[in-house]
Amino acid sequence: MWVKPQKGLLSILRKLKSAPDQEVRILLLGLDNAGKTTLLKQLASEDISHITPTQGFNIKSVQSQGFKLNVWDIGGQRKIRPYWRNYFENTDILIYVIDSADRKRFEETGQELAELLEEEKLSCVPVLIFANKQDLLTAAPASEIAEGLNLHTIRDRFWQIQSCSALTGEGVQDGMNWVCKNVSAKKK
Repeated sequence: MWVKPQKGLLSILRKLKSAPDQEVRILLLGLDNAGKTTLLKQLASEDISHITPTQGFNIKSVQSQGFKLNVWDIGGQRKIRPYWRNYFENTDILIYVIDSADRKRFEETGQELAELLEEEKLSCVPVLIFANKQDLLTAAPASEIAEGLNLHTIRDRFWQIQSCSALTGEGVQDGMNWVCKNVSAKKK
């Protein structure tokens, strides 16, 4: 007896496996000393013992869940921030990193984030906010930061705040899982 082959799970898996990894452009922004480069090196499983302030930008490609994540880490010093807009084009996901222990700069970081969310070239781009440095005793919890930044008022895009420590790696993968989930929703 001849049975007509079905389009089952195996054929779907083969198709997924044969498809090259989908490229995703991620913009990694935040104030200087927020931990962007440490986070990027943690994602790429690189040594994080000697990190210096980023004068310009770093790019790393990281494989994750069938995606090739091209992460652009741009320096956060005040003099570099005006150049951020040169990198907005074709961004799929914005990751904004906050130093949760630097309460004196919450207002400044909130202003920068608000300005980014107003940018036309970043409209509707999902945003992940990493509340970094949670390993420090003085770190504000993510819920407090979310409230202080009025994140609940964001209505034009998907967003998530994720507690993390770029130093220990805690919470980083949870954030990247959110990124992959929201990229696949956006790219369909």
